[in-house]
Amino acid sequence: MKPKTIQDLKDQGLIIFEAISGSRAYGTDLPTSDTDIKGVFVLPEDVFLGLDYIPQISDERNDTVYYELGRFVELLAQNNPNIMELLASPASCVLHKDPLFDVFQSSLFLSKKCRDSFAGYAAKQIKKARGLNKKIHNPVDKKRKSILDFCYVIEGQGDIPLSRWLEKNKLSQSQCGLVNIAHMKGVYALFLDKENQYNFQGIRRKEDANEVALSSIPKEIEKSAVLYFNKEGYSTYCKRYKEYWDWVDLRNESRYENTISHGKNYDAKNMMHTFRLLDMALDIATKKAVVVRRPNREFLLKIRKGEFEYEELLVQAEEKLDLVREAFKQSDLPETPDVELLNSLLVKVRKAWYDLN
Repeated sequence: MKPKTIQDLKDQGLIIFEAISGSRAYGTDLPTSDTDIKGVFVLPEDVFLGLDYIPQISDERNDTVYYELGRFVELLAQNNPNIMELLASPASCVLHKDPLFDVFQSSLFLSKKCRDSFAGYAAKQIKKARGLNKKIHNPVDKKRKSILDFCYVIEGQGDIPLSRWLEKNKLSQSQCGLVNIAHMKGVYALFLDKENQYNFQGIRRKEDANEVALSSIPKEIEKSAVLYFNKEGYSTYCKRYKEYWDWVDLRNESRYENTISHGKNYDAKNMMHTFRLLDMALDIATKKAVVVRRPNREFLLKIRKGEFEYEELLVQAEEKLDLVREAFKQSDLPETPDVELLNSLLVKVRKAWYDLN
């Protein structure tokens, strides 16, 4: 029978390994922390041999995730941090382990790929922290600007915003007509129709227009001004506006409130995991071991509580990242995991499981 849910895996006895993961495994959990579970299952033989392969099954929040044995080994070959951590789970966190699973020992598959999977992910988190800090300090107003806010009228030896020019001359944008000026990108001749005789198109045809409007101008009308539309500036603003409000719509509000509450304006939980990953990468390079339960728990929890300044942590993280890179240069770990060994173990365990079940 094809399993569809975690309960199906349990009812059909398909789970070969499961353990508590995340903060409770690292030792950085708080009383309010969720309990994350990760595990490995084996598909029933008839399902595995058919077309409908299932790589993983998880709950709605992804707090509980089970990987099919083949997917598990595939990720192990990539030195995926989640999988390497799972293999090195503290004994107190292991909920179930079939004897067949004993052949998978993290020490057998450590390689210099961990530099990219652990430290590389940490580097992305540092970049993410910078982006979050920038969003917090540079919010974008909910009221969206229009192209009119990026138009300027040449006046004297300089320019003034179009809105101010219109206000000063007691005009509306609909009374204006624009014509391209040859060889001058973004620059337009501006004509006025104060009596609304010529059906000018205005500066824009509609409020959310992304381009200025052009009009047919009678030859007898004289040019009133020269207008410049900063289209590149408008495009940059639109991109920033979308990124910011998409982030607002998708962000975890309780986590964001925690970020704001400690007053340091960085995602403390994200920064804590950055340092944890860097420390684990350093362990792999120097000790050839994946140490899940972190010995510097107090330091990591201080980061989570927001007891450090943002810039101070960024400097420390960059310095540690350099240490990790140098440590992997000096390490005699293989460049990649032994894929042939992994493949042979996968075949061996799967065959044995099917024979027994």
